[in-house]
Amino acid sequence: MIIRVKTKPDGYEDKIEKIDDMHFVVETREPPINGRANQAIIRLLAEYFKVPAFKIRLIKGAREKSKIFEINESK
Repeated sequence: MIIRVKTKPDGYEDKIEKIDDMHFVVETREPPINGRANQAIIRLLAEYFKVPAFKIRLIKGAREKSKIFEINESK
């Protein structure tokens, strides 16, 4: 599954807001330094979709606020 995520690093809390089946807004407290926000977003998505973090891959947007992730839900 491919999803599009608008990120809000350095926020007040860690949360995910679902816009529709393929679009999400993810806020994290981690700053966008050395990939810390990206790793926090992956952990939040893993918890939300109930998959291990290694099954989530950042495809596009490593240094942007709009990102595309691939989630491998197969067992």
